[in-house]
Amino acid sequence: MELSNSSFFFLLFLLLLLSPIPSFTRAFDVPTLSFNEGYTHLFGDGNLVRSSDGKSVRLLLDRYTGSGFISSGLYNHGLFSASIKLPSNYTAGIVVAFYTSNGDVFEKTHDELDFEFLGNIEGKEWKVQTNVYGNGSVSRGREERYLLGFDPSKEFHRYSILWTAKNIIFYIDEVPIREVVRSGAMGGDYPSKPMSLYATIWDGSTWATSGGRYKVDYSYAPFVSEFTDLVLHGCSVDPIQQTPSTGKCHDVSTANYATLTPERRLTMNNFRHNYMIYSYCYDILRYPVPPPECVVFPSEKRRFRDSGHLKFGRHRHHHHSKGHSRTTSSNNQAVTGM
Repeated sequence: MELSNSSFFFLLFLLLLLSPIPSFTRAFDVPTLSFNEGYTHLFGDGNLVRSSDGKSVRLLLDRYTGSGFISSGLYNHGLFSASIKLPSNYTAGIVVAFYTSNGDVFEKTHDELDFEFLGNIEGKEWKVQTNVYGNGSVSRGREERYLLGFDPSKEFHRYSILWTAKNIIFYIDEVPIREVVRSGAMGGDYPSKPMSLYATIWDGSTWATSGGRYKVDYSYAPFVSEFTDLVLHGCSVDPIQQTPSTGKCHDVSTANYATLTPERRLTMNNFRHNYMIYSYCYDILRYPVPPPECVVFPSEKRRFRDSGHLKFGRHRHHHHSKGHSRTTSSNNQAVTGM
């Protein structure tokens, strides 16, 4: 049978459409993984629900337990990313965390890089907190907290942690919101040991919303957080010997997303001006001398109280145990006054 040109190209299009090809994030152009390819269940029997195609997962919190997952391997630097949709309605006391850590391996000298999403009473928006710990420095939390210019419970948004030997960048939807540049003065406070990627949902009633004033209301349960477009792009490390796994190292230090161009830096500064509501760098009650990585801008400092909280309430915005083994809630409580 002879095919016309139009029929031939239509069949070719169908073949290309149906062929298995790797999926990629929209802007960073790195491969995504199915759950089984890179992750395993961490805790919360029955409260982790995988999609039928294995590309996404739901984490549930009910009155009995939260839930979580962990990467199957350790990584020495990398880009760790997921598109996440948070629970809606009344979410006070809930903490959804997306973070890297090696606390299970280095119990007293662990490193950690956090996105912590803090729920709120109905009608009030979620807040997101980033944090950096190095070498067990839990007494020297490096928290920053922000509002968002969107409702994170209505649709998926991408959250990414970029970690190299020189810098750490937190991204939301490919917009940089924070950079920590390694300096000699930081010493061991800069995360330097291999880490796993974690995602959890848990009850943070004692501190997460207005310093613990508002608790989780389980009449709204189950609370559901969804994760998709999962990314583990970095140098995989042998979990026993903690040495690079042969052929499994993707050096992210030279990738385009590892450098803040002038345009990206301007975008980051705009985000921080509009949405940052707490910074440890301006919290002189905790740190009379700002930690060495802080870059203090006098014009920015004037907008914050001595406690590091924004002076004039909310910024402008555009819409009217980390589960079973959390170790840093005492530091988090210090910044819950907003």
